[in-house]
Amino acid sequence: MPPPRTHLLRQELWHLPNILTLARVAVLPLFVLYTYYADPLHSFLAAMIFTGAAVTDLLDGYLARRMHLETVLGKFLDPLADKLIVMAALVMMVRLGRLAAWVVILLLARELVVGGLRTIAATEGMVIAAGQEGKWKTSLQLVGVIALCLHYEHPVDFFWATYPVSFNAVGQVLVYLSTFLSVWSLVVYFRGFLQTIAARERPQTSAS
Repeated sequence: MPPPRTHLLRQELWHLPNILTLARVAVLPLFVLYTYYADPLHSFLAAMIFTGAAVTDLLDGYLARRMHLETVLGKFLDPLADKLIVMAALVMMVRLGRLAAWVVILLLARELVVGGLRTIAATEGMVIAAGQEGKWKTSLQLVGVIALCLHYEHPVDFFWATYPVSFNAVGQVLVYLSTFLSVWSLVVYFRGFLQTIAARERPQTSAS
């Protein structure tokens, strides 16, 4: 008799990739607290926490594939943890006046729409590959949020000289670029969704 599903989920919970994912969720209150204070020290600490979360996001996916520990629980927790900390960061940036509110609204709407389309596709047994623009969007968004967390002007060594750089300005540019790519990736995904539906219906039309 196979073990009950609840027992399997408890086992999956203690897999190393899932522990790293849960660690990202666990540091979320601390990240929000540091961004709330918004002074240079706490802004730096918030940026370090977010950077650590981004690194563990890459690491847990790599470990899951390398150790053959890809689980149903992990497939649920990993994107959930990512969205929680990114959205928390963006909301806090709006509160601090470092980012416009419409950006967060647009990004949240995009995630809801794509999530709904993926649910419909999974229910219908359809596989819609994610485009390269989605990966570009994620990379720009993560680096942009880190820069927004740092916020203040810091000297940066460009090898030939050292110049003060406004990390808030850099972060805004990167997040706005990622927002454009978010909308673009939504259009591409929606087009792929419609094309997949059309391809499935075409044989039925031909047969009739």
